[in-house]
Amino acid sequence: MIQPEILCQSPIFRGISTDELVQLFSQIHFQIKTYQKNDLIVMGGEVCDRLLIVQKGSVKAEMNDYSGKIIKIEDLEAPQPLATAFLFGQQNRFPVTVSANTEVEMVSIPKPEFVKLLQMNSLILNNYLNTISTRAQFLSQKLKFLSFKTIKQKIAHFLLEKAGDWLQTVEIQQSQEQLAEMFGIARPSLARTLGEMVQEGLIETQRRSIKILDKERMNQLLKS
Repeated sequence: MIQPEILCQSPIFRGISTDELVQLFSQIHFQIKTYQKNDLIVMGGEVCDRLLIVQKGSVKAEMNDYSGKIIKIEDLEAPQPLATAFLFGQQNRFPVTVSANTEVEMVSIPKPEFVKLLQMNSLILNNYLNTISTRAQFLSQKLKFLSFKTIKQKIAHFLLEKAGDWLQTVEIQQSQEQLAEMFGIARPSLARTLGEMVQEGLIETQRRSIKILDKERMNQLLKS
């Protein structure tokens, strides 16, 4: 069964009451699928013919970079949807491989049934359009990140994106192990490159804070 109190918090159904959501779902066909930790949910390249929403647990999305290394794109927790930007269009295939981080429940809505929802409720339609626009922007940034060939370029891009135009010091939420997984590199390689950037006067590090000392040189790294 769906858990309306959870799904109402999803970007797709934000602003919909639980009673209204139950009524809407009573008019469409859908499935609840369960997965155990490490189970494969979606293979990258598979046809995206259904809307998937995490109802319980957490999943991870991964893809291969230019050299074939596996890069973690992100973790998604309930009640986030998957691959919203790829449900429609000519190349509607899942761009990433998705597997379960924990025990997972997924709500699976076939594409024709989701179209019914969009037609029945204009708020869901508006939410969906906002969601796919946000995801398209996110994926564009990820593709740009994957185009960088060196570890130093990836670190520089990551820090500059976090800092924006005004910040000089960036608070890092991830551990070095998580960052290394995100960059698709070994943790010692990440630590070594950070050390090199400190020696070169590009950054200063203190626990989980990194201070950018020379943004101009950091930007030059991305152009080399």
